[in-house]
Amino acid sequence: MQLLRSLPQPTKASDLSERLEVSMRTLYRDIEALRVAGAQIDGEAGVGYTLIEDIAMPPQTLTRLEVEALSIGLSEVKYRGDAELAQAAQDAMSKITATLQENRQRDVLHAVSQVYRFTTHEASTVDMSAVRDACWTETALYISYEDRAGAITNRRVYPLAVLYFEYAVMLLAHCQLRNDYRTFHVTHIKNAKPLNESFRPHRVRLLNDYVTALRRRIETCDRSNVPS
Repeated sequence: MQLLRSLPQPTKASDLSERLEVSMRTLYRDIEALRVAGAQIDGEAGVGYTLIEDIAMPPQTLTRLEVEALSIGLSEVKYRGDAELAQAAQDAMSKITATLQENRQRDVLHAVSQVYRFTTHEASTVDMSAVRDACWTETALYISYEDRAGAITNRRVYPLAVLYFEYAVMLLAHCQLRNDYRTFHVTHIKNAKPLNESFRPHRVRLLNDYVTALRRRIETCDRSNVPS
Protein backbone atom coordinates (compact mmCIF):
# COMPACT_ATOMS: atom_id res chain seq x y z
CA MET A 1 0.00 0.00 0.00
CA GLN A 2 2.84 2.40 0.80
CA LEU A 3 4.44 1.76 -2.60
CA LEU A 4 1.13 2.41 -4.33
CA ARG A 5 0.89 5.68 -2.41
CA SER A 6 4.41 6.88 -3.16
CA LEU A 7 5.44 5.56 -6.60
CA PRO A 8 4.37 7.36 -9.81
CA GLN A 9 1.01 6.07 -10.98
CA PRO A 10 0.02 3.94 -12.73
CA THR A 11 2.59 1.76 -10.97
CA LYS A 12 3.94 -1.15 -12.98
CA ALA A 13 3.56 -4.61 -11.50
CA SER A 14 7.22 -5.31 -12.31
CA ASP A 15 8.30 -2.29 -10.21
CA LEU A 16 6.18 -3.47 -7.28
CA SER A 17 7.46 -7.04 -7.42
CA GLU A 18 11.07 -5.83 -7.61
CA ARG A 19 10.68 -3.48 -4.63
CA LEU A 20 8.88 -6.12 -2.55
CA GLU A 21 11.19 -8.94 -3.70
CA VAL A 22 8.27 -11.25 -4.52
CA SER A 23 7.23 -13.08 -7.69
CA MET A 24 4.76 -11.53 -10.13
CA ARG A 25 2.31 -14.29 -9.25
CA THR A 26 2.48 -13.37 -5.56
CA LEU A 27 2.07 -9.71 -6.40
CA TYR A 28 -1.10 -10.27 -8.45
CA ARG A 29 -2.53 -12.36 -5.60
CA ASP A 30 -1.75 -9.61 -3.08
CA ILE A 31 -3.38 -6.94 -5.25
CA GLU A 32 -6.54 -9.00 -5.39
CA ALA A 33 -6.42 -9.55 -1.61
CA LEU A 34 -6.22 -5.79 -1.07
CA ARG A 35 -9.19 -5.27 -3.37
CA VAL A 36 -11.23 -7.87 -1.49
CA ALA A 37 -10.34 -6.03 1.76
CA GLY A 38 -11.83 -2.84 0.33
CA ALA A 39 -8.97 -0.95 -1.31
CA GLN A 40 -9.98 0.64 -4.60
CA ILE A 41 -7.07 -0.15 -6.92
CA ASP A 42 -7.60 0.62 -10.59
CA GLY A 43 -5.68 -1.15 -13.36
CA GLU A 44 -4.56 -4.62 -14.32
CA ALA A 45 -1.54 -6.69 -15.36
CA GLY A 46 0.30 -5.09 -18.28
CA VAL A 47 -1.26 -1.66 -17.62
CA GLY A 48 -0.23 -0.74 -14.10
CA TYR A 49 -2.08 0.06 -10.88
CA THR A 50 -3.49 3.28 -9.44
CA LEU A 51 -4.64 3.60 -5.84
CA ILE A 52 -8.06 5.27 -5.92
CA GLU A 53 -9.11 4.89 -2.27
CA ASP A 54 -6.89 3.87 0.63
CA ILE A 55 -8.58 1.62 3.21
CA ALA A 56 -5.66 1.86 5.64
CA MET A 57 -5.94 5.62 6.14
CA PRO A 58 -8.95 7.43 7.63
CA PRO A 59 -10.05 10.43 5.55
CA GLN A 60 -8.54 13.78 6.52
CA THR A 61 -10.37 17.09 6.18
CA LEU A 62 -7.41 19.42 5.81
CA THR A 63 -7.83 22.89 4.39
CA ARG A 64 -5.88 24.04 1.35
CA LEU A 65 -3.69 26.22 3.59
CA GLU A 66 -2.95 23.27 5.91
CA VAL A 67 -1.97 21.17 2.90
CA GLU A 68 0.30 24.00 1.78
CA ALA A 69 1.94 24.22 5.21
CA LEU A 70 2.59 20.47 5.33
CA SER A 71 4.02 20.49 1.82
CA ILE A 72 6.44 23.32 2.67
CA GLY A 73 7.55 21.81 5.98
CA LEU A 74 8.18 18.30 4.67
CA SER A 75 9.87 19.58 1.51
CA GLU A 76 12.35 21.51 3.65
CA VAL A 77 13.59 18.26 5.23
CA LYS A 78 15.25 17.00 2.04
CA TYR A 79 17.80 19.83 2.23
CA ARG A 80 19.06 18.87 5.68
CA GLY A 81 21.71 16.39 4.49
CA ASP A 82 20.04 13.37 6.10
CA ALA A 83 18.89 10.85 3.47
CA GLU A 84 16.95 8.69 5.95
CA LEU A 85 15.03 11.68 7.30
CA ALA A 86 14.34 12.94 3.76
CA GLN A 87 12.89 9.55 2.79
CA ALA A 88 10.73 9.57 5.93
CA ALA A 89 9.37 13.01 4.99
CA GLN A 90 8.54 11.79 1.49
CA ASP A 91 6.78 8.70 2.88
CA ALA A 92 4.84 10.81 5.38
CA MET A 93 3.65 13.16 2.63
CA SER A 94 2.49 10.25 0.49
CA LYS A 95 0.51 8.81 3.43
CA ILE A 96 -1.09 12.17 4.17
CA THR A 97 -1.94 12.69 0.50
CA ALA A 98 -3.61 9.28 0.35
CA THR A 99 -6.08 10.35 3.06
CA LEU A 100 -7.17 13.58 1.36
CA GLN A 101 -10.20 14.19 -0.76
CA GLU A 102 -9.59 14.25 -4.50
CA ASN A 103 -9.57 18.04 -4.78
CA ARG A 104 -7.05 18.32 -1.94
CA GLN A 105 -4.83 15.68 -3.57
CA ARG A 106 -4.70 17.94 -6.62
CA ASP A 107 -3.67 20.81 -4.33
CA VAL A 108 -0.67 18.73 -3.19
CA LEU A 109 0.40 18.13 -6.80
CA HIS A 110 -0.01 21.79 -7.72
CA ALA A 111 1.04 23.48 -4.49
CA VAL A 112 1.43 27.23 -4.92
CA SER A 113 4.34 27.53 -2.46
CA GLN A 114 7.53 25.70 -3.38
CA VAL A 115 10.78 25.18 -1.47
CA TYR A 116 14.09 25.62 -3.29
CA ARG A 117 17.57 25.66 -1.83
CA PHE A 118 20.64 26.26 -3.98
CA THR A 119 22.83 24.63 -1.35
CA THR A 120 22.19 21.70 0.94
CA HIS A 121 23.67 20.83 4.31
CA GLU A 122 26.82 18.77 4.29
CA ALA A 123 25.90 15.14 4.86
CA SER A 124 27.14 13.67 8.12
CA THR A 125 29.36 10.61 7.99
CA VAL A 126 27.99 9.38 11.31
CA ASP A 127 24.85 7.25 11.39
CA MET A 128 22.23 9.83 12.35
CA SER A 129 19.63 7.12 12.98
CA ALA A 130 21.81 5.88 15.86
CA VAL A 131 22.07 9.43 17.22
CA ARG A 132 18.32 9.98 17.01
CA ASP A 133 17.60 6.59 18.59
CA ALA A 134 19.91 7.46 21.50
CA CYS A 135 17.97 10.72 22.02
CA TRP A 136 14.64 8.89 21.94
CA THR A 137 15.72 6.02 24.20
CA GLU A 138 17.78 8.31 26.47
CA THR A 139 20.90 6.20 26.07
CA ALA A 140 24.46 7.48 26.49
CA LEU A 141 26.70 7.75 23.43
CA TYR A 142 30.44 7.30 23.07
CA ILE A 143 31.54 9.71 20.33
CA SER A 144 34.75 10.66 18.57
CA TYR A 145 34.64 14.38 17.84
CA GLU A 146 36.90 16.59 15.73
CA ASP A 147 37.09 20.23 16.84
CA ARG A 148 37.79 23.25 14.63
CA ALA A 149 41.54 22.84 15.08
CA GLY A 150 41.37 19.24 13.86
CA ALA A 151 42.01 17.67 17.26
CA ILE A 152 39.95 14.54 17.99
CA THR A 153 38.65 13.72 21.44
CA ASN A 154 36.63 10.76 22.67
CA ARG A 155 33.70 11.62 24.89
CA ARG A 156 30.83 10.00 26.74
CA VAL A 157 27.76 12.17 26.28
CA TYR A 158 24.09 12.22 27.16
CA PRO A 159 22.33 13.20 23.90
CA LEU A 160 19.38 15.51 24.61
CA ALA A 161 18.22 16.78 21.22
CA VAL A 162 19.13 17.24 17.55
CA LEU A 163 18.96 20.95 16.68
CA TYR A 164 18.35 22.12 13.11
CA PHE A 165 19.81 25.58 12.55
CA GLU A 166 19.84 27.45 9.24
CA TYR A 167 23.38 26.48 8.31
CA ALA A 168 24.14 23.54 10.58
CA VAL A 169 22.73 20.51 12.36
CA MET A 170 23.89 20.20 15.95
CA LEU A 171 23.66 17.62 18.71
CA LEU A 172 22.82 19.10 22.11
CA ALA A 173 24.32 16.89 24.81
CA HIS A 174 25.67 16.87 28.32
CA CYS A 175 29.35 16.06 27.96
CA GLN A 176 30.69 13.87 30.75
CA LEU A 177 34.29 14.79 29.83
CA ARG A 178 33.66 18.52 30.42
CA ASN A 179 30.78 18.02 32.89
CA ASP A 180 28.87 20.69 31.00
CA TYR A 181 26.49 21.19 28.10
CA ARG A 182 27.91 21.16 24.60
CA THR A 183 26.56 21.46 21.06
CA PHE A 184 28.39 19.28 18.56
CA HIS A 185 28.35 19.79 14.79
CA VAL A 186 27.10 16.44 13.50
CA THR A 187 29.49 16.65 10.52
CA HIS A 188 32.39 16.68 13.01
CA ILE A 189 31.21 13.56 14.83
CA LYS A 190 33.39 10.80 13.39
CA ASN A 191 31.84 7.92 15.27
CA ALA A 192 28.89 7.42 17.61
CA LYS A 193 28.43 4.21 19.56
CA PRO A 194 25.46 3.61 21.90
CA LEU A 195 26.47 2.54 25.41
CA ASN A 196 24.65 0.26 27.79
CA GLU A 197 23.85 3.23 30.03
CA SER A 198 20.50 4.97 30.40
CA PHE A 199 20.25 8.56 31.61
CA ARG A 200 16.44 8.53 31.62
CA PRO A 201 16.05 9.60 35.27
CA HIS A 202 18.13 12.73 34.51
CA ARG A 203 16.96 13.87 31.06
CA VAL A 204 14.19 16.25 32.15
CA ARG A 205 16.39 17.84 34.80
CA LEU A 206 19.27 18.25 32.34
CA LEU A 207 17.03 19.91 29.77
CA ASN A 208 15.45 22.21 32.36
CA ASP A 209 18.88 23.20 33.69
CA TYR A 210 20.12 23.93 30.17
CA VAL A 211 17.10 26.09 29.29
CA THR A 212 17.39 27.97 32.60
CA ALA A 213 21.09 28.67 32.04
CA LEU A 214 20.39 29.78 28.47
CA ARG A 215 17.68 32.20 29.62
CA ARG A 216 20.03 33.71 32.23
CA ARG A 217 22.73 34.16 29.60
CA ILE A 218 20.29 35.93 27.26
CA GLU A 219 18.99 38.16 30.06
CA THR A 220 22.57 39.09 31.03
CA CYS A 221 23.37 40.01 27.42
CA ASP A 222 20.18 42.10 27.17
CA ARG A 223 21.04 44.02 30.38
CA SER A 224 24.59 44.70 29.21
CA ASN A 225 23.26 46.20 25.99
CA VAL A 226 20.94 48.67 27.75
CA PRO A 227 22.37 52.25 27.58
CA SER A 228 23.28 53.69 30.99
